[in-house]
Formats: sequence, C-alpha cells, structure tokens
Amino acid sequence: MTTDHTDRTEHTDTDRTGHDDRTRTEPPLGRDPVFDELMADVMAYAEHFGHREHIRLTWLAVHRVGMPAAIGLISEGIRHTARYAGAPQKYNATVSRAWVELVAHHAAEEGSRTFPDLVGRNPGLLDKRLLGRFYRSTTLARPEARTGWLEPDLAPFPWTQG
Repeated sequence: MTTDHTDRTEHTDTDRTGHDDRTRTEPPLGRDPVFDELMADVMAYAEHFGHREHIRLTWLAVHRVGMPAAIGLISEGIRHTARYAGAPQKYNATVSRAWVELVAHHAAEEGSRTFPDLVGRNPGLLDKRLLGRFYRSTTLARPEARTGWLEPDLAPFPWTQG
C-alpha cells in the first residue's frame, strides 16, 4: 500500500491465480461515511459527477440529516473530495453552503418527496449559474468566500425576506 501526496491510497487486488487484475482508489481518509454512502447512491446512476449530481447529493443529505447538518456534511465531503482529486482550490465554503440552503428551502417549500419532483418543480436548481442571482462572481472568488460564509451581496435569499 502506498500513499501519494494527494492522500490517495491505492490497493492492488489479485485474482485467484495471484495475478493483479485491477487497481482501485480508496476514498480519502477523514471523509464522513454518510457522505460516502450518499455519494455512492448518486454515482450508481451517473457516468460523471456534474452539477445535477451535486444537487442530488445535496438533496439526499438534506433528507437524511436535515439542513443544518447537511451544510457540514456536504461542505466537508466536497472539501475532502476536492483535496483528494488534487484540486483543493476548487472548494468554496460559501458556494457549498449556499447550494445546501437553496436545495433545502425548495425541498421544504414544495414538499418534494423525490429528486425528480424537486427539479421538476424547481428547474433553476439545475442551472449552475443560479448563485449569480444572489452573489457577484468577484464576491464568490474572494478568499473569505472560499474558507468561510459570506452573505449574498446582490439579492437576499428568498427565505430571509420578511
């Protein structure tokens, strides 16, 4: 077993004759097993992990653990995954939390029992540019947004309006 600088651990399996038949990469150490279970559920039906899969993962987390806990679960899981993939700079704490809050709001508002129901009633969630209604791109690019929470600077989220 070897560990490289990106925290990936590879294991070589052998078939019955002792020949190497595949190499698999384990999930990064420190990731929540609930996150891994939800990710496995999402990827069982997907060829790649794109925006729709991010939204489905978030919806599953909100349903499993509730919105407040889903923020931590999704944020930490994505942060670990980005680091594991060798792209820690892609993680943005504000973006992760904002998407969890948006998905949770629409899921609660609509009473969505299934993911297709949620996105059928809220197709805007599938537009990865949706956060642009609430945030300037320069705000989301700030170091403070990458490491912590910044409030929307263009328009408030719908659930914060009185």
